[in-house]
Amino acid sequence: MVLLTAVPDNRIITSRMSGGRSGQLRPGDMVEVRSPAEILATLDDEGALDGVPFMPEMLQHVGRRFTVSRRVEKICDTIAMTGSRRMLDTVYLDDLRCDGSGHGGCQAGCRIYWKEAWLRRVDDGGLETRTDGAEELEQRAAMGARTVREIEGESAEVWRCQATEAISATEHLKTSDIRQYWRELSSGNLGLFHFLRVAARGFFQELAIRIRPSRWVPLRGSGAPPAQEPLDLRPGDLVQVRSPKEIAPTLDPNGRNRGLSFDHEMLPYCGGTYRVKDSVNRIIDERTGRMINISRDCLILEGVICSGERSVGRWFCPREICPYWREAWLRRVDEA
Repeated sequence: MVLLTAVPDNRIITSRMSGGRSGQLRPGDMVEVRSPAEILATLDDEGALDGVPFMPEMLQHVGRRFTVSRRVEKICDTIAMTGSRRMLDTVYLDDLRCDGSGHGGCQAGCRIYWKEAWLRRVDDGGLETRTDGAEELEQRAAMGARTVREIEGESAEVWRCQATEAISATEHLKTSDIRQYWRELSSGNLGLFHFLRVAARGFFQELAIRIRPSRWVPLRGSGAPPAQEPLDLRPGDLVQVRSPKEIAPTLDPNGRNRGLSFDHEMLPYCGGTYRVKDSVNRIIDERTGRMINISRDCLILEGVICSGERSVGRWFCPREICPYWREAWLRRVDEA
C-alpha cells in the first residue's frame, strides 16, 4: 500500500508499507509515525489519546521511521510516589527524548511515549509525502501545552506534558500483581537471563527493606553537608563519579544535598568516568506543572540513566530518567 507522508527535510521518497501483520508492536519492529491527519483523528479536544498528550516536540518526527526500542507496559510514579502504574498500547522509539522546545525550554529530557495508534509497521520500502492536517495538528499539540491558572490566589504559568499527565494516562499496579513481571518477559522487553537477574535483585531488596526500612536510602550523612568548592563544570567536561564513601559526607541524614537525593540507581556509576551532557537550569515540576528554575549546580551526564533495576517498588520501569548530579559528587578529570 502506497501512502504519502511528511518528512522533515521536505524530501519525497517512495516506498511500500507492509500490510497484513497484526498484533502489538515489539522491540525491533520498524515503524513510521503516521501522517498529521491520521494522528489528529485519534486525539481528543485536549490533544491527547488515552490521557497521553501528543506534544509539540513530537511534530518533527512525523513521517519518519524509527525502531521500537521497548514496549511501555508500566512506568514508575514520580508524582504521587505510589509505585508502578500500568500503561496500555504504548512504546518507546529508539532513544527519542523531549527537547523541551514546546515547553519553555524544560531540560528534563524525558523519553517520549508513542501510542501505537500513531504508528504503523513498515517494510524496507519507502514513503510518499502527505502533509494534510499538519497545521491543525501543530495547533492542537501546542494548545494544551501551556495554560495560566489560579494557584493559591495568584496567576501562574502551568505546563502540561506527558510527564505531568502520567497519572491520568495510567492505572495503579500492586507490587503483588505478578502479571506485570510476565509482560516484561513475554513482550520481548527483556531476555530470560536479564529478567531473572532483575527479579532476584528485586526480591532480596524488597525483603531487606521490610526488615530494615532505613535501607531505603542508599547513602546518608550525619549532619549538615559541608560547603564544597565549586568546580564550574560545563557540557563536555570529563568527570569521575566519586566513591560512595566520598559522597556520603556531602549528604544530610535524609540522603540529600540541598534537596537533591542520591538514590540507588546512581550507585552503579560510582567510580565511572563520563562527560557532562548538560547543566540543568529549568525543569517542569511533574506534580504541579510549574517551571522550576535551578540556580546552582545540577548536571546530567552522558550515557547515565536510571535503569529501573534498583528502584524499590518500581522494578522494570523503562523511563530511563536522567539522574541529576551535584558537583560535590564528581571530580574533574584532566585530559592530557
